[in-house]
Amino acid sequence: MEFNHFLTAFLPDRERDHRRIYDDMIAQAEAADRLGYAAVSIPEHHLINILLVPSPLQLAVRLAATTRRIRLTTAVVVLPLHDPRILAGEVVQADMLCEGRLVLGVGRGAFGYEMGRLGVPIETSRDRFVETLEVLRALLEGEDVSWDGTCYRFEALTTMPRPVRPIPIMVAAMAPAAIRDCARRGLHIQTTPLGGSHAKLLEQVDAFASGRADAGRAGEGLRLALMRGVYAARDERDARDKLGRAHEYYKRFDNVFSGAGTVRGGMIEPLPRTQTIEELGENLVICPPAEMVERLAGYAGAGIDELILSSNFGQPVQETIEMMERFASEVMPQLRGSPTTA
Repeated sequence: MEFNHFLTAFLPDRERDHRRIYDDMIAQAEAADRLGYAAVSIPEHHLINILLVPSPLQLAVRLAATTRRIRLTTAVVVLPLHDPRILAGEVVQADMLCEGRLVLGVGRGAFGYEMGRLGVPIETSRDRFVETLEVLRALLEGEDVSWDGTCYRFEALTTMPRPVRPIPIMVAAMAPAAIRDCARRGLHIQTTPLGGSHAKLLEQVDAFASGRADAGRAGEGLRLALMRGVYAARDERDARDKLGRAHEYYKRFDNVFSGAGTVRGGMIEPLPRTQTIEELGENLVICPPAEMVERLAGYAGAGIDELILSSNFGQPVQETIEMMERFASEVMPQLRGSPTTA
């Protein structure tokens, strides 16, 4: 099982220097490169004070300039917000500037608040996502591509410059049926149970395994990346602090993900949560390293190829980097050799 550090951000108040958001992400990416992580992941979100990356490809190119080894994964580019005729060229350019380290994660969008205000209601984004992905893959793989679909109609054109390699694409899906369907079609998967239970996580993993098996030869080499809230705490006191921060973060996440989408001046209003902080603690992996090794061994054994660690809950960046160092020295070596199931 490989490890991927998620470059997210949570701006609890407007008084913080907004320039620090990206300085902190750069520092974390450089630490991941130095410490032996396999990759970092970069979100795309707009108009809100969490997950603050409006242009993931732009940030990937910046990170490539000061890292040497890690893969640079988008998690995810929100396809319905992009014209694939423009995006295809941007992806090719970014991959060249990233020296072939780009992994293109794509999805349909998660937050009704931002999707609606950007002109693509979340209720209609699925069909647009499917067609946009088809067009994007056609443009990256072929020349003189024409299209006569529902969302796009255009005469023959060729994306320039041409890709210098097949650019890996991963599709974000959460529902087991969607995961199974995408894997059947030979697509790499990014998923997450968010703050849900381990049983929900296992349903997602099993759906991927089922779809991959159904794909036959097309399923060979397919990868499953799963995101989870993970924080290697100094001690139990630190774990309680980070769990409390995570609970506060999810009050805002829930608002735009499944709630009313109440946002004022870019700041998401916190909503009361039905899930208690204790229940959240059972599902996220926020604990000292010794306990973490035992809990994450089950992830590797379940068949997860790449664990994306979401560890930013609004704490100072130095605490995050110290946590990354603990994870790299005390957890990673114990899990790298863990076998995954077929």
